[in-house]
Amino acid sequence: MSVAIRTRVSAPVELYDAVHAEVVRRTGGAVDGLLVHVGLPTSDGFEVLEVWDSRAAYEHYTETLVAPVVAELSAGRTGPGPEMTTEELEPRGLVITQSPVVV
Repeated sequence: MSVAIRTRVSAPVELYDAVHAEVVRRTGGAVDGLLVHVGLPTSDGFEVLEVWDSRAAYEHYTETLVAPVVAELSAGRTGPGPEMTTEELEPRGLVITQSPVVV
């Protein structure tokens, strides 16, 4: 069963840009189980909306790729890390066209 994850982060949107660029560099944009990924700037940081084919795929990706990239990019920075909230949503409709778009 698919799962949607909305993550809101109170940190400069440049952090998203850096993490996104590094993840795409490491994966070529192909992540097992990821159906949709959209990053959006907000008034106090950024938001990421993703749809996954399973919660297990999301958790694996977060633990083995995103968390290490964030840790590497944050190395040497002082002060508290970014505030982050994550919400799990149940997709009610999803249309995916076949397109190899990675931005």
